[in-house]
Amino acid sequence: MNNKKKVYVVPHSHWDREWYFTIEDSNILLGENMPYLMDVLENNKDFKSYTFDAQLSVVEELIKLYPEEKKRLKELVRDKRIFVGPWYTQTDSILVNKESIIRNLLYGTRLGNEYGHSMNVGYLPDIFGQNAYLPSIFKGFGIEDSILQRGLYTDDLKKNLNFKWVSPDNESIRANNIYLGYGPGKFLASDDEYIYGKLIPMLKKLESLNKDCDNLLLPSGGDQVLVRENFPQIIKELNEKQDIYEFVLSDYETFMNDTWVKDFKNEIYGELIACEKSRIHNTIKSQRYDIKYLNTLVENKILYVLEPLGVIGKSLGISYKSRWLDVMWKLLFDAHAHDSIGGCNSDDTNRDIIARLEKVNRMCDGLINIIKKQITIAVSKHLNRDDLLLVFNTKAKDMNEIIESVVFTNEKNIEIKTLDGESLEFTINNQEKISGGKQVLVTAEGEKEVELQGYYRTEVRISGVNIKAMGFTTLIVSEDNKNLGSKLLESKDRSIENDIYKLTFNENNLELVNKLTKEKIDNLIYFENCGDYGDSYDFSPLDSDENILSTEANLIEVCKSDLVQTMILNHEIVVPFDIKERKINEKSKTLEILTKIEMRKGENFIRVSHDIDNNIKDHRLRVVHNTNINSNFSLSDQGFSAIKRQNHNKYLDTWIERKFAEKPVCIYGLENFVALRNDNNAFGLITKGIKEYEVLEDKKIALTLYRSVGVLGRDNLAWRPGRASGINNKVVYTKDAELIKSMKFEYAIYFNVSNEDVSELFEVTDRFINKYTSYQKQDLNLFEERLERFEIPKNHTINLSNYSLFSINNEDIFMSVCKEAYEKDGIIVRLFNPTATTKEVSINSDYIKDIIITNLYEKELESLNSKIKINPKGYVTLKLLGGKHHG
Repeated sequence: MNNKKKVYVVPHSHWDREWYFTIEDSNILLGENMPYLMDVLENNKDFKSYTFDAQLSVVEELIKLYPEEKKRLKELVRDKRIFVGPWYTQTDSILVNKESIIRNLLYGTRLGNEYGHSMNVGYLPDIFGQNAYLPSIFKGFGIEDSILQRGLYTDDLKKNLNFKWVSPDNESIRANNIYLGYGPGKFLASDDEYIYGKLIPMLKKLESLNKDCDNLLLPSGGDQVLVRENFPQIIKELNEKQDIYEFVLSDYETFMNDTWVKDFKNEIYGELIACEKSRIHNTIKSQRYDIKYLNTLVENKILYVLEPLGVIGKSLGISYKSRWLDVMWKLLFDAHAHDSIGGCNSDDTNRDIIARLEKVNRMCDGLINIIKKQITIAVSKHLNRDDLLLVFNTKAKDMNEIIESVVFTNEKNIEIKTLDGESLEFTINNQEKISGGKQVLVTAEGEKEVELQGYYRTEVRISGVNIKAMGFTTLIVSEDNKNLGSKLLESKDRSIENDIYKLTFNENNLELVNKLTKEKIDNLIYFENCGDYGDSYDFSPLDSDENILSTEANLIEVCKSDLVQTMILNHEIVVPFDIKERKINEKSKTLEILTKIEMRKGENFIRVSHDIDNNIKDHRLRVVHNTNINSNFSLSDQGFSAIKRQNHNKYLDTWIERKFAEKPVCIYGLENFVALRNDNNAFGLITKGIKEYEVLEDKKIALTLYRSVGVLGRDNLAWRPGRASGINNKVVYTKDAELIKSMKFEYAIYFNVSNEDVSELFEVTDRFINKYTSYQKQDLNLFEERLERFEIPKNHTINLSNYSLFSINNEDIFMSVCKEAYEKDGIIVRLFNPTATTKEVSINSDYIKDIIITNLYEKELESLNSKIKINPKGYVTLKLLGGKHHG
């Protein structure tokens, strides 16, 4: 082995788009720093290259402001003098949807290549934990290397910072851990004091962790740093002043290619969330719940309704809204950066993030409105009738479940039936008479106000509707002398039930029984409140603070119909107002929690929501579920399968002696669900925007609903010793993060027979996340939908009343995305297999002519001439090609 180690100095900027500063601050700084960087590189050929944080968003922001800079920037990117990509923004990988991660890379790599080159390294310098599927996702974009900082235990490295990182589907890539972070060479200098006092000790540390390699990586940059134009001279002087190391100015691609000329055998598997060397901020997943809830709402709406609905529309001759989706996704990517979605920002920045998400949500609602209205109008013309209700199924499987919809009629009594005249069973959840308002008519005598007749708005749950996959079915809403729907009426019972479950409230005990297995859980739900002396990054328990539990509840209401049964409970917890009261054990406030539990006929899960008007500070609120299941691990979905997480960390008793950055608590994030199971039973919680859980020792799962804290960073937390995270030389107060506001929390409970196959948990998730929408042809109400009152073109022809573009034929296989191809030459569909065995599936369609397998970049790989095989815990990306539209 060559005794002289080679040190690859990689100059770079880590560019946070927003944080304790706003995105405008960042862009103003960008307008100064990036042109200066280009000047330095153009004027000094010895300055080989510079890595600008591997994200394309900064490039687009610069060119938007200074389009005249595009030519020389493209030349520098093409010549690998400036490295950008593969990301659009440096996304968090735990708190966002798997498809958001893939889409972020799709935009980043595609746009990077348009500029001349997208860096071929999965660069993860600062995100708070690594998704288990990142190796597979990177590989799907042709990226074979990753450089990452956080999430690794030193023991797992086995004295090699180079290792193979393996994802659950057994795909692997080459990886390097930047053990000292992304800034050890930020202040690189050539004076003796720096060389022997700082630089060489850092390199000796890296040497000790590189037993099989002579190459050392020294990232030399930091947050929002300006290029150090003297780096080439410093490198020259470093090589002249010592002969232990050879220093070279380099880049991440060159380092990985030079280093991996030999193979490194160490393999590290899956999710990386260790907090030994770097802070991982395990409990940031419950910070600013309002942001996480809104993001989940918008992601689900785009991925599971708008985009597949747009594909259905495109197949019927309606334009796909690709340009709008470009705008929406880029706004989302800004919200997905690790600080942004984490919520560890200034109040100004978090307000911007919420405004951005609300803007995307409005766009989404408007586009969904336009597409389904255009289809419905065309079907109405074909059938020559106006009393239609179209229900759209945006899943790849046929759907026959209770559908929620809103209908408007002149009369109170209604009937809902199929086109064949078959009357459908439905429940009226709510009905109200709405004033018709006034219409202003222009006459020869001037404007005249005319009183319009009132009408009825009716919320319905419809049963027995069979909607084919990726298509729609047409129903009839008629006005009748007698109401054929059952009403949700108040009952004196203290229990609700459906085919599978019975839930009884008696003397503060909420008892759940599975009627099929006869298994029972007492005290199903209670709430736990405790003080939080943490910050925007981490929860911190207060010394001598005891959990305050909700021990009593009031039964407010039970309502029943033939299809739906609901129970409403009220919990009141007397708690301290803030940290000052908590320290002296004073309790001056009452926290009220309104819980609604809903069971629907035929559903194998129970819907739960909590409405809370938070009026206290400095606390954490969790909802705790008894499960009656003893297990050493939990199951939680991440990427394309469910991963196992241990309920006890082996370093928990020694973390202080080992000088961990944080206490390795077993508080985890989830994409959609968490579950426990034993040989007999499984208990799962499927959430909408709740992102944090902990399995407690006494067979319980705690979901963190929210944390209420008022500072960005704080020194010396109970579980995180040392400096404040974030900005640590100033206290930044974040009053908005106290969440003094009303909030809604939604999840489902699954309690059934245990099954080694996790597909049923994914099926429940698929049903709980509404993957359908509906539209009524009516002119009574012009405000329920965003754009209903405006005129749009109505020139489409659709000679169909029921439609299915395609379907899949394996219940264990799920569709995670259906959208127009990036190059607009087909439909991209991604199917995944969350089970532990290989599965076969076919796509059935009268309209799809050819199917091509692609990678995640949507590069065509091979034509498909047989059934699709999907590996265990794997996925496949397909491009579907069809003929003319099917009007």
